[in-house]
Amino acid sequence: MTTTNSSKLKLLYTRLTPGAPLASEDLAALGISADLAVHYVRSGWLTRLARGVYCRPNDPLALHPSLSLLQRKFKGLHVGGKSALDWYGVRQYVPQKPLLHLYGWSAGRLPEWFTEHFPAEYHRKRLFDEQPDALLHVPPFKKRNGAPQVSAPERALLELLSEVGVRQSLQEARELVESTYSLRADVLRELLQLCTSVKTVRLCLQLGKEGSLPWVKKLDPANLPTGSDQPWVSQTAEGILVLKS
Repeated sequence: MTTTNSSKLKLLYTRLTPGAPLASEDLAALGISADLAVHYVRSGWLTRLARGVYCRPNDPLALHPSLSLLQRKFKGLHVGGKSALDWYGVRQYVPQKPLLHLYGWSAGRLPEWFTEHFPAEYHRKRLFDEQPDALLHVPPFKKRNGAPQVSAPERALLELLSEVGVRQSLQEARELVESTYSLRADVLRELLQLCTSVKTVRLCLQLGKEGSLPWVKKLDPANLPTGSDQPWVSQTAEGILVLKS
């Protein structure tokens, strides 16, 4: 038994990526039962982060594999909005303690083992006509194998704009839009056509025009869901925002 346990422990450490958390099902796939996992924890060979979640002792958690594990637990979970823009280099300033903005399909709370290491905020949002297992323009970061899912810059911008008047200031959103010269108009058009928020569509067009962004000239408002001809009035922290169709 001791030899068997030793070989399984060796296999575990061979397969375990530094900084990567493991779920119970990952251990089970290596032939490590729940009882054996408890033994490893008591012996100091594993650290228990939460029920059913483990990591290597004295090994700081890494963000990307931690996100990948969360994405197995939350439908449609991905890095989005301001955080995704920041990952792609679209930012106004670098905060001392950045808050990670995560978006998902269903209601839920991020586990404490994650937020204790990575300050984060979870947004349940269904901004587009899509399915959680086929999100629009949410690829693995830089298309790397095993990388966490991250909104493309075009989607991230719309996620950010959808938060204006709720959690996001209009002024910062305007400043970020001014930095989006290289957005792909065809991708943005597809997302806007499937966007379920009239406010977001109008705000994108309005701020794009204000900033004279090249992509806005390639978008035809007549083919986008801008709602009625009546102005859209929204209350923000900066005052009243009037969005014209």
